[in-house]
Amino acid sequence: MSDLGTGLLAFVGMSALAGILVTAAVTPALAVTGLAASNSITMFENLPGILKIGDLSEKTDIYVTQADGSPYKLASFFDEDREEVAFDQISQYVKDAAVAGEDPRFYEHGGIDVQGTLRAALNEYVIGGATQGGSSITQQYVKNVLINNGISAAQTEEEREAAYDEATATTPERKLKEMRYAITLEKEYPKDEILKGYLNIAGFGGRVYGIESAAQYYYGGIHAADLTLPQAASLIAIVNNPEKFRLDYPDDEANGAATVVDGQPVPYAANKERRDYILGQMLKERKITQEEHDAAVATPVQPVIQEPSTGCQTAGGSAYFCDYVTWIIKNQFDDANTPDVNEGTKMLQTGGLQIYTTLDLDVQAATEATLAQNVPSTDPRFDVGSAAVTVQPGTGRVLAMAQNKQFTNDPELAASDGKYTAVNYNTDFNYGGSSGLQPGSTFKVFTLAEWLNEGHSLRESFNGARRTFTSFPAACYGGWTGSFNPRNDDGTGANNAVDATKYSVNTSFMAMAQQLDLCKIRDTAQAFGVRRADGLDLGQKFEYDDNGPVYNADGTRKVNPDEVFGPSAVLGTEEVSPLSMATAFAGIANNGLTCSPIAIDRIVKANGEEVTPPASTCTQSVTPEVAHAMDYAMEQTFNGGTTAASDPGTGIDHIGKTGTTDDAKDTWMIGASNKAATAVWVGNVTGKANLRQLSFDSGAAATARHRMWPDIMAVADEKYGGDDFPEAPTSLFKEVLVDIPQVAGLTLDAAKQAIEAAGFVFADGGPQDSALPAGTVTGSNPAGQAGRGTTITVYTSNGALKAVPNVVGTQADQAENALKQAGFKVKRQDEATTDPSKVGTVISQAPGSDGAAKPGDTITIGIGRLGGTGGTGSPGTGNDD
Repeated sequence: MSDLGTGLLAFVGMSALAGILVTAAVTPALAVTGLAASNSITMFENLPGILKIGDLSEKTDIYVTQADGSPYKLASFFDEDREEVAFDQISQYVKDAAVAGEDPRFYEHGGIDVQGTLRAALNEYVIGGATQGGSSITQQYVKNVLINNGISAAQTEEEREAAYDEATATTPERKLKEMRYAITLEKEYPKDEILKGYLNIAGFGGRVYGIESAAQYYYGGIHAADLTLPQAASLIAIVNNPEKFRLDYPDDEANGAATVVDGQPVPYAANKERRDYILGQMLKERKITQEEHDAAVATPVQPVIQEPSTGCQTAGGSAYFCDYVTWIIKNQFDDANTPDVNEGTKMLQTGGLQIYTTLDLDVQAATEATLAQNVPSTDPRFDVGSAAVTVQPGTGRVLAMAQNKQFTNDPELAASDGKYTAVNYNTDFNYGGSSGLQPGSTFKVFTLAEWLNEGHSLRESFNGARRTFTSFPAACYGGWTGSFNPRNDDGTGANNAVDATKYSVNTSFMAMAQQLDLCKIRDTAQAFGVRRADGLDLGQKFEYDDNGPVYNADGTRKVNPDEVFGPSAVLGTEEVSPLSMATAFAGIANNGLTCSPIAIDRIVKANGEEVTPPASTCTQSVTPEVAHAMDYAMEQTFNGGTTAASDPGTGIDHIGKTGTTDDAKDTWMIGASNKAATAVWVGNVTGKANLRQLSFDSGAAATARHRMWPDIMAVADEKYGGDDFPEAPTSLFKEVLVDIPQVAGLTLDAAKQAIEAAGFVFADGGPQDSALPAGTVTGSNPAGQAGRGTTITVYTSNGALKAVPNVVGTQADQAENALKQAGFKVKRQDEATTDPSKVGTVISQAPGSDGAAKPGDTITIGIGRLGGTGGTGSPGTGNDD
């Protein structure tokens, strides 16, 4: 059959309904009542008639609350740039232009403009001409609703395209269904409601939808209520052909870019032609006066394009915080049962949400400023990175978040220019793409916490001397053995938890860890909310082979079973996020109660309905008493310790801890008042440049953290204040004395092992005169009890002495002979006694029977005699033989 034949049949089908349409146009009720008796009417009635009007795709806005309480927009997100407005928020010029230009009989017909419909059908289906507009405003609204409903229900891009094609197919069936819906719609809704819906759903070119967004985009941010007559007519002109008549492509030839009148170019000539037609229609319908018409026609088409905020790159220095907020929405509102769609992303792009965040613009401004002043965005010598984040103790609210880069989602730009990146250094991988950073010695606070958890005290001493450690308890995997010899930055040790924290002594924390359990130290860190940035527990690592990551049968990544939380982790070798560390320090400052971070205070849908944002979960990580003891130790770091250079001088109490990783690849300063906790990192994004060997314009690279942290905290202190930290109980300051091992008679090596195993520092006192075999330990100083970490000096025998025979009770001559035979000289002296049986016998000797002396030394013996006081000798005896 020829195309003409097909067209004629289609026209006959349309003509069969002509009577219906005429009747519907005059008395709409007749079209859907029992009075309609023809088969055509019956067929028409059987088409679907109830149109469900789904929610429109609207843009989402992310706000920060300013100091005066007013919202400040950071960014917007949309598939369709649309903001719905009420009927009274639309200029009357717009309403009149739409009716006059698109459907002059809108307020008269029952949903269908019969004349226009038949004209369009004849042209399209019989003559074979181009598709013509013949639809009423109600029909156009129905068509747009069907498009919106189909696209909204689609899960994939292919489904969206199919839904659009179905809703816009140029077929009689689609046109009839559209008419049926239009008739029913007019029975359900007032005309003004339909016109409002039409103006809110209509496309205005590109991704601009709805009259409010069109006004803001094309005319410098003004609202739809404030549009002038020529502006209103130009915007309604766009609706007729959104791509041809749009006002943001001045060089578009289809829009008349090359048009010249009287030697002068006419901007957007095609739009102006359509606009002027609409103005003529408005005059014809008596919606405007002749004077208004003439003035509007004489007005050039002059758009003032204001690009909408699309994505976090428009949020400036707050872009990474903005990006963190979007990941919260995407992660928290995704439905695991629908893997083909992320409901959170859909909410952002189409939900019309108003998201009010926790960001504090004052603290944020200070953070951005100090980053810009102290760390460059790029450095030709190394891949420089820096990040800072502030969290509020007790609430988890993120007050500031920034880094030394500019945000972009363009991978090509990020690859070509080092100052751009999409990776948020402050957050975990699932909230910004970072694989984490080694926190160095800032991680030691968790060993301090577990030390106190286990009943040890701040002043309890231990052996913090530099040495090699060969074993650590670790109940979860059977213990660690090996050889671990940490370096101390200052080369010295500390023998209690306060000094170990104040001066950040590696071997001191190793000594503490050796008396604890590595698995419990890990658990304590995780109780403060610290995990690896890749989402694994501390001590876990993903498995890799020559081809990259290894995957399980179910598609998940395989975890390496051989990785454990070893002693190096105590010193901060796990890759974690600055946000998690700031959150942990906020917990320490908040009586041990750690509150998970939140970035959203409030979410409101376009219809005013509240959406519950993700809430902070607070966990008692350690007891308040332990937290207060930690506070005391961490306060001392500002008193001549490692954080002294970061003191903001505000008079507010602060706790703090520094961190520097091996070869100064990463440097940290983390600290808190009880009102704000801030983590600052400066280091290598990739590579291993030593920051101690580099300088920035602001000063030494390794100390940039000490210039940045006080800048941020000074503003936080001024705004939020801070209280003194509570005092720790005296029981957590007690000194603990333990028994010193008895080592006399041992070898020197055995004595050293026993001394160090008991937690003391061993010192070799060298040889001393003794009757024990040479090299045998003779004893120690001190002996008895002492605090762990006390130096115990151990002495060994030189074998130079001989045991002195015991001659007490023997006759004087017999005693003297025995001593002389042993190699000693003898000195006699009388010693008074009242016991006749002891006369002439040895009553005493010096050295005694348990003593020792050098061969040839004189042994003095006391000989008993009755009465008297005793003398120095007897006649006929030698004194110094």
